[in-house]
Amino acid sequence: MSLNTSVVRLLVAKDWQLFQKQLAFYVLAGIVALCFLGVGKPWAFYVGSLTLLIVLISAACFSISTSLVVERKEHTLAFVMSLPVSPLDFTVSKLVGNLLTFGVPFVLMLGGTLALVLFTPLPDGLFVYTLLIFAWLLFAYSISLSVAMSVESEGWATFAMIGPMVLINPYIMGLGQLDAIRTYTGKDAIVWTTPTVAIMTTLALLAVAVIGITTWRHARKPAFY
Repeated sequence: MSLNTSVVRLLVAKDWQLFQKQLAFYVLAGIVALCFLGVGKPWAFYVGSLTLLIVLISAACFSISTSLVVERKEHTLAFVMSLPVSPLDFTVSKLVGNLLTFGVPFVLMLGGTLALVLFTPLPDGLFVYTLLIFAWLLFAYSISLSVAMSVESEGWATFAMIGPMVLINPYIMGLGQLDAIRTYTGKDAIVWTTPTVAIMTTLALLAVAVIGITTWRHARKPAFY
């Protein structure tokens, strides 16, 4: 099957236009969260960390719901089907569009957080810990996006968006129980241990596998339904 890149670009641009105003709000809220993190006080660090997680989770859910769940609910897919677009084109456009709209605030917040760790009095040991948390958010987003693309039920799609993101709390608690991670978070040095590398590698591979399987499954469809 060939990919109609011109149509894909138009569909991606459509999703981007739907999200750009909210994207600016999420980026602004993320900057506020980073400002709290940079204060260096325990209370400000807690507020900033919590706000940053809320911003990223909200951005992820909004990106998926706007381009997939709301589109199904408002039956705008019929218009897309009237275009010279194949199931592969539609699948690629949705994946690229969602990864772009979520990727912008994700990358900005990741870069900002890592910069704060490296260039402020915050312990450098938080560098690896930050990557572990962002790795989970990216994995959870890939799960949410794949399920939302694969099911027609709004309820299941909503559950898939919220469920993996909510599991960030037990995930963080689990990281805190590992001596190979907990021991170095307060140190003023970046230390890579076998568990940290294993966790990040596993989450990255799972995220790629989930997105790849979803793309392959939808690309094989001869029609949208």
